[in-house]
Amino acid sequence: MSRKRRMFDIDIPADGEDQVFPAGKVEPRRGPMAAAINETAASSRDRAEVEARIRAENDALAQEHVRLKRAGLITDLVPLDAIDTQKLIRDRRPVADFDLAELVASIREIGLSNPIRVEPAADGRYELIQGYRRLSAYRQLLEETGDADTWGRIPAGIAARGDALDSLYRRMVDENLVRKDISFAEMAQLALHYAMDPLTTETDPDKAVALLFKSAGYQKRSYIRNFIPLVERLGESLMYPQEIPRALGLSLAQRLTEVPGLAAAIKAELKDWDTRSITDELAVLRRYAGQEGDMPEGTPAKPKPASQPAAKAKTTFQLQRPQGSAKCTAANGRLEIRLPRDFSTVDRRKLEAALAAMLDQIE
Repeated sequence: MSRKRRMFDIDIPADGEDQVFPAGKVEPRRGPMAAAINETAASSRDRAEVEARIRAENDALAQEHVRLKRAGLITDLVPLDAIDTQKLIRDRRPVADFDLAELVASIREIGLSNPIRVEPAADGRYELIQGYRRLSAYRQLLEETGDADTWGRIPAGIAARGDALDSLYRRMVDENLVRKDISFAEMAQLALHYAMDPLTTETDPDKAVALLFKSAGYQKRSYIRNFIPLVERLGESLMYPQEIPRALGLSLAQRLTEVPGLAAAIKAELKDWDTRSITDELAVLRRYAGQEGDMPEGTPAKPKPASQPAAKAKTTFQLQRPQGSAKCTAANGRLEIRLPRDFSTVDRRKLEAALAAMLDQIE
């Protein structure tokens, strides 16, 4: 004969519901199981509320992080050896920046007050957007001290990917225009580099000036355009282009345009003169511009118009190398190779032999 199992109905009152008991009766005492069920239900509700608040806070933090990143306001310490400088062609030649020592001394004494700006690249690397001189100063400090803990990483604003190359060039130009020491030759060089960059759409250096230097006045843009012939024809032969005064540069640029063979004569005089000073180089340029003394023998006394305008077309192509993709640009008077590699570490004699062999092949 089986024993009947008793069943108990447990009613759990809803939250906030008042319970009514008959007169003379008190609230019945709940059993352990009823109390446990009630506590579990309350705990589940509390946990769900906490999780909902945490999710809302995380969503808000994620949105704020995205906003700050797009604005370039996320800053981190980035290793120097993880930063590349190939995306933008700089307006300054490292060997010509004589004020770098002052920047190095300032950073050593009081630190870096304005972080550089980088853009994330592949394989955990970064591409420099702004701050070439600050990065150069940190690299010099690391080389001088060997203190990787202090100078091996630099404060950097992490910009979001996807900014147009034209916008990045404009930002770099506007940052440089703030500095009073940037020269017309350097600005003209930047316009030439922009026009030669295979990733930009403008191939005319004169039009590149209008795009890059919108923040400058009309007269200043006109001076930059006048410096373009000088930089285009003599840039590689000059050691101190940033020291050329405006009046000398304008006069010399006009002479180079009007007098055939003048550029070749200047290059021949400056060739292999590695020990020349700023004064030496400017004296040569003034002489050829007719601003000082007599012109060298064989130079035409009166300007003659050039028979053909300088060609502005260019040929671009890419070659795959172990270090990455080499971007090559061939233009009138210039052959440029851009590759993510520090060519300054290659022995000079080896570079000269390689370039001589290449030039022999294309003669």
